[in-house]
Amino acid sequence: MSSRSRSSRQGSSRISDDQIVDLVSKLRSLLPEIRNGRRSDKVSASKVLQETCNYIRNLHQEVDDLSERLSQLLQTIDPDSAEASIIRSLIM
Repeated sequence: MSSRSRSSRQGSSRISDDQIVDLVSKLRSLLPEIRNGRRSDKVSASKVLQETCNYIRNLHQEVDDLSERLSQLLQTIDPDSAEASIIRSLIM
């Protein structure tokens, strides 16, 4: 299949290079490991994407760990208390 027919079939769903640069720049600004570095503007797009994936994985792990800690805490308090109700709302 030619490049021309592929691009016409994709239509407006194709993202421009400028949009990619803008999105990578936005991701770069959200990542603490990169944002706090001296030369954050010199980090490659590939590195930004890798760090984004790592950061999201770490956030998921933190959520899981906190949920586990809240579940353990819930087992140690009166199930009818206001605190238990708050903890249950955080877990759900």
